[in-house]
Amino acid sequence: MSTGSVIEEIVTGENVWYGFSVNGIMFLALLFVVSYVSGLFSRRVLFPRIMDLLSKSERIDGRTLLAPKSLGWMIGLLVMWQSLEWVLENVIAADGGAIWRIGWMEDIAELSRAAFIILMLLAAYKLVDYLDAFIVVEGDNMAARRSLASVAEAIGRLAVVVLGVFVIAGLIGLNLNGLIAGLGITGLALALAAKDSVANIFGAISIIIDQPFNVGDWIIVDGVEGEVITIGLRTTMIRTGNDTIVTMPNSNITNSAVENFTMRRFRRIRPSFDFEEDSDVSSLKKFCESLCEQVLADPRATKPEDSWVRITDSLPSKITVSCNFYCQSSAKIQREFTEDILLMGRTRGAECKLSFHEPRQRRQL
Repeated sequence: MSTGSVIEEIVTGENVWYGFSVNGIMFLALLFVVSYVSGLFSRRVLFPRIMDLLSKSERIDGRTLLAPKSLGWMIGLLVMWQSLEWVLENVIAADGGAIWRIGWMEDIAELSRAAFIILMLLAAYKLVDYLDAFIVVEGDNMAARRSLASVAEAIGRLAVVVLGVFVIAGLIGLNLNGLIAGLGITGLALALAAKDSVANIFGAISIIIDQPFNVGDWIIVDGVEGEVITIGLRTTMIRTGNDTIVTMPNSNITNSAVENFTMRRFRRIRPSFDFEEDSDVSSLKKFCESLCEQVLADPRATKPEDSWVRITDSLPSKITVSCNFYCQSSAKIQREFTEDILLMGRTRGAECKLSFHEPRQRRQL
């Protein structure tokens, strides 16, 4: 005897309420309880464990990501829909008996299906925000991965929205064939109207492929300087030094020169010192040699072969000594090292008995 036949014998009975038997009502209530428990179990236990297995990053907790009640309702509605479909197909009331009103049961099954699909679309749209849990993992080239995750999220949202429009249209019975045919007629006009958007989309793809910069880089592009916050499907957001946000179309970026400060291998330091015109030549040369030697002895200095301290200008009122040094690519190190070099220069100048140029004294004469 099949499972459907067993259920049929149990739930078939006398019509007590609008075509429902007592056991039929109890069986339907049981389906609701099973569906609710399935959704609750999935939200509290199953989904978090799946997320922990699939995600390669500990930055996102599966219990937080998959905790929304909408995901639990989604699984519960799926169980309800599939259970009703199976029951309606395999359980039939015996002659003269009643189980439930078929029309109502079919309506409940259809509503469960529609609600499940809508909640699935909403869940997909939400989960797109967490693509970086799978893309951005520990390892090399993290900036490139963050950039890829940024564009992937934008593409994912667009895909979910487009799919949702067609799915919901099908659920409410709209025929989109006429609309699609109309797009063929007005395709040229739409293409012309959307050419900027298409250019921006291809710009985002170019940025990901060529990688002139990544999320987190400090750049100058088209006169805008700042840190790249996000790389979207249409625009790239840059936070300037004034803490403002500049939204720039991707097509503008791909057609402009990009200066990426983050890709620097080192930073250049070029202080200068002005001495009085009557300074002793031997003292100036001693100053240049001693200062260069002291700076290069500092562990922060790099590229010693390209570093120097030389007299670069001689005017009637002053003699200019210029420096050229390099340090690690760190703004903090650059600021601190520049300050120390200036102080070293003051000390070496005093040791060499050199007088620093003072324009105010010159005017008094």
